[in-house]
Amino acid sequence: MADPVKLLLVVAVALVDPDGRVLLAQRPPGKQLAGLWEFPGGKMEPGERPEETLIRELAEELGITVKADCLAPLTFASHAYETFHLLMPLYVCRRWDGFVQSREGQALKWVRPRDMAGYPMPPADLPLLPALVDLLGP
Repeated sequence: MADPVKLLLVVAVALVDPDGRVLLAQRPPGKQLAGLWEFPGGKMEPGERPEETLIRELAEELGITVKADCLAPLTFASHAYETFHLLMPLYVCRRWDGFVQSREGQALKWVRPRDMAGYPMPPADLPLLPALVDLLGP
């Protein structure tokens, strides 16, 4: 029997501005997959619900306040990396308090859904793009 695969639960969010653009964050140097663009979010802590993870991560990474009822689940990714398996629900959020700012040195960019495929992204993020284009249009 093969060794069990470590399952990593990560939650991500597509923040959508009034113009229908989605926020992408660039992974900073020194981190795994550095330089790639991704949706904001992070690892779930033990005992945390996905919405709680996003509320915590968005406050830490972007300095914004999000309420749980403003987070709508859209789709998820299930991707086998070499050393672990990633399960990543993607939520959509159109309302938050505060101004989006980089708090961890990451580059941020508001991108139209049709243009997101032009940004190098982690393999697990790519299957999420069609659902966003379907929801938001090109």
